[in-house]
Order: sequence, then structure tokens, then C-alpha cells
Amino acid sequence: MSNGTFADRAKIFVRSGKGGDGHVSFRRELYVPNGGPDGGDGGKGGDVIFIVDKGLNTLTDFKNVRKYKAGDGEEGGKRRCHGANGKDIVIKVPPGTVIKDFETDKVIVDMADSEEPFTLFTGGRGGKGNMHYATSTMQAPRYAQPGEPAIEKYLVLELKMIADVGLVGYPSVGKSTLLSMVSNARPKIADYHFTTLVPNLGVVSLGEGRSFVMADIPGIIEGAAEGVGLGIAFLRHIERTRVLLHVVDAAGVEGRDPIEDIEAITAELRSYSPQLAERPTIIVANKMDVLPEEERPAVVEKIRKAYPDKPVVEISAATGEGIQGLLEKAFDMIATAPDDVMEFSPEIELEDYASREVELPYTVEKDPDQEGVYHVEGPRIERMLGYTNLEDEKGFKFFQDFMVKNGIIEELKALGIQEGDEVRVYGWAFDYYE
Repeated sequence: MSNGTFADRAKIFVRSGKGGDGHVSFRRELYVPNGGPDGGDGGKGGDVIFIVDKGLNTLTDFKNVRKYKAGDGEEGGKRRCHGANGKDIVIKVPPGTVIKDFETDKVIVDMADSEEPFTLFTGGRGGKGNMHYATSTMQAPRYAQPGEPAIEKYLVLELKMIADVGLVGYPSVGKSTLLSMVSNARPKIADYHFTTLVPNLGVVSLGEGRSFVMADIPGIIEGAAEGVGLGIAFLRHIERTRVLLHVVDAAGVEGRDPIEDIEAITAELRSYSPQLAERPTIIVANKMDVLPEEERPAVVEKIRKAYPDKPVVEISAATGEGIQGLLEKAFDMIATAPDDVMEFSPEIELEDYASREVELPYTVEKDPDQEGVYHVEGPRIERMLGYTNLEDEKGFKFFQDFMVKNGIIEELKALGIQEGDEVRVYGWAFDYYE
């Protein structure tokens, strides 16, 4: 744990591998003066993959390492050699992690407790070497395809715990004590407000193969849903729980009124998520051992009268009184609770989110034999000519814009083109003027 706090939200940067570029080369063999193209393809870039690791229960590791990059594919080589593929990056997250886009805060995927790896981004495809571009009219292509670009994004990881039962209530009402009494969890317990900075998970066993997971959610204070104090950081953990145990200090040890406490925390739950306030709830009247015997019935009756639709169970976490009955009640309630709170639906279409532009190659060259003549060719140019009518005024304007936008005019200038020089593009010839 870093600084004693529970890491339940982290911002990270991920990048898939870029595809390796295709290679430009020609066979060089004795007695073959003009060998054909033999440039190989580039390797595929590495993928970005998330997997659930049940041994993790916080996002602390992501506070230390914030950048995750897959390996790039290698460039193709001579003699049709294929470049090596880039290495995948595998990112391990705890069960209950929701992956969101940082810019929009929209859900990409809820890992929940999935056993299947989730490939967020695939690496870029490797570019084709020049051996693929030989045609009857172009037998020595001097271009190859660049590899597909990497995809890079900032993400937010949010941990929303997976527990059947969530303990809620003001600080120091006895939630940690209760969890330590009934489960294998060993939370640190101290008697001061907001001591529990780490939500503790414990497995409660009732024997005969009956068990459930209970989470002690840190004390929620008024205003938590608006971000006051640390409460908001833990409200998200209750979203997955199917049943809530609302623990109150029935004895009013600190001068608190149990009904006022229930109202305040229920208002926080409703403010954060209306569904939360409707979650099946047992009101747990704790610290009954502190009350004189004759005062107990009146205190419990007052709570029952205020909340006639919720079961009220009297217990003492300190002595163990009433706890077995509470656990049986919770187990029965889990069995009948609606199973509609366990997973967050994706809000982003992965195909669009992970899309990338595929660039086709082209070359801009000065004619070695004719002064003032330049050649522009390659698959990107061919594709553009396929949907452009150069004899039409609009089509010719599109062609001019294409030459500027793709940096071709800049490349011609770099080669020293002058006004009045000729630019040849697959059978078309144009005079160059600024």
C-alpha cells in the first residue's frame, strides 16, 4: 500500500506496437544485372492485453508504473525476409476493474472477474515490401508500404469491488469489528473516525458449502457523493454488492442518533446512484451490549417504526451476540436479491475506438535522364486516380489539394523543381507553377 491509502483509481498510458515498415531492395546476383524487387514485409506490432489476476486487490502498482507499451514490429529485410513481430504487453488487473477512456470517462470494458484475456488494441500490421508492387508496367518499384501506426490512449482504471454484501455506516460504528468476527479478514481496528482507508474483503463461511464475500466499505461521511472527504472514492465499491448491511451504533455511544445516521448515509447512497439506495438492506443495530437490558426494546422499536420495510437485526460485534442470525439472514437475502448490479456495459464501440489510418506508399523522384522532369507514383497515387476525374475542374482541384495535403508538393520543392518543369503521374503530365 502506498502512503497507507487504497488505490482504487489510476490513470495510465497504453500504446500498441507499430507495424514494421516494408523494405525496398532488389536481387543482386552475378549475371543478373537488373534483379527484381525482393524487399520483405515488416513484422506485426505487439497487442495491448488485459487479464484479471485474482492475487491482486488494489491498483497500487499502477501508481508506480503509468506507461505500458507493446513492442514495435521490425522492418522487413532483403531477400524477402519478414521482419520480427513486436512483443505483446500484458497488463494484470485485480478482479472488479473497469477500464474507461480518460477523455470521455466512458466504459470500454468491465473486467469483473473475467477469466478471458481482453485485447484492447491489436498491434499495427506490417507494411508490404516492394516485392508486392511489381507490375508489368512497373517492374522495379522503389517504394514499400509503411507499417500501420500504433494506437495510443490514456485510460482510467477503476476498481469496483466484487462482494455479495457491503457493510456501510458511519465511522467507528463497528463495521471492522463485525467483519473480523465473521470472516477470514483481519482489518486494522482503531476507535477514531475514518480509520478504514482500505476496503477489507472477507469470506464468510456458514458451513455446508455455504459462503459469501463481505466487504467493509470505509465510513461514508455526509457530502461524500459530492466529493467531500474520501467517501466518494469508496462509494463505487458498493455498486457491485447485492445486499447492504447498514450498521448503526444503536447505543449512541458517541451521542449519535441511529435514525439520523441512517438518513444521512441513505441520502449519500441515493445521491451517488439511485439504484444503490434501493439495494436490499438489513439495518444492523450494533453495540446492544452497551445498552441496559430494559432500554433495548424501545431503541429497536424506534428503528423498526422508522423503517418498516427493512429487517432490523440486533447484534453486538464485540460479544458475538446475534451475529449468527444476521449472517443467516444476509445469506437468504443474497439468494433472492436481483442479480442486476454485477457488470458495467461498454459505452464505447471498440472497433471505432481502435481504428487507425492505413497509409499506402508513394515516391516522388527526379528523372535521371531528362532535365526538368519529375515522377510521382505508387499505390496511394493509383488509388487517388481511381476515384478522381482529372479532366473535370472539381476533380483537378481535388488532385491539387491531394498533392499539397500529402506533402508531395513539399517533396518536389525539396528536389529542386522550378516553374515550368514537368510532373508526370501515371500517363498524365502537368507543368508546375507556384
